[in-house]
Amino acid sequence: MLKGIHFLLTYACNFECDHCFLYCGPKSEGTFTLEQIRAVLDEAAEFGSVEWIYYEGGEPFLYYPLMVEGIKLAQARGFKAGVVTNCYWATAREDASLWLEPLKEVGADDLSLSDDAYHHGEEEETPAKVASRAAAELDVPTGSICIDEPTVEFGVEKGEPVIRGGAVLRGRAVDKLVEGLPTRPWMEFTECPHEELRNPGRVHVDPFGHVHLCQGLSMGNMWETPLSRLAKEYDADAHPICGPLLRGGPAELVRAYDLELREEYVDECHLCYLARLALIDKFPEYLAPRQVYGLE
Repeated sequence: MLKGIHFLLTYACNFECDHCFLYCGPKSEGTFTLEQIRAVLDEAAEFGSVEWIYYEGGEPFLYYPLMVEGIKLAQARGFKAGVVTNCYWATAREDASLWLEPLKEVGADDLSLSDDAYHHGEEEETPAKVASRAAAELDVPTGSICIDEPTVEFGVEKGEPVIRGGAVLRGRAVDKLVEGLPTRPWMEFTECPHEELRNPGRVHVDPFGHVHLCQGLSMGNMWETPLSRLAKEYDADAHPICGPLLRGGPAELVRAYDLELREEYVDECHLCYLARLALIDKFPEYLAPRQVYGLE
């Protein structure tokens, strides 16, 4: 049952983080219009089960008036509304308060702050910490998102290597972060451990109309088929990508389409992402947009 809809309000971002699974950056294209936001929220109301609306990116604060109005529109329809931000705007406590006061006025229900070295380097007084203190003074609820560089530890069981840090090996992370990490044979990756592909609890929607089950893996296009109908008619087992993943994980995706890839990968996401990249021209409507794969 769908509980959350996350807007990729814009693919544009002032950063180009190594761990970004959407390949966002200053040159990334695609931003929602107000009309499009209203259309998605109206569709969300049709479900009767959606509780949360989030505005993410890219960096949603780059389109600040649009983001604030989006929160107001979501709450007017009875949804809780949150934002995910890298806090580039929190240059000082007073300045951070200036940015956050309108969010307090519209009653934002959550502010998730990226607070890690990918966004802010090694400085102790990060913009996220400044933003967090300013938000506390304004009673704006906050949470912290911290993704560290992948490190390898040896687990208790059989001494096998365990990768720590929280980075997801999709998008730019595949190009930037996999070197030196331990790998395993591709046939061992027999499940998708991260996404509920059969009954998704949340989806990400982007300005091009793609409804993401996982970043770059689309249920379909909501500008062609209304979101409520798209979700109702969604058959995970018949989906050309989700079907194999549900039957046997990324390894089955490789077998189903007889893909010629290398022998070993870091984890399920690493193999799945590269398998999808190999299939992008075969299934462009389901593996989209191309820029999430670093192609445009």
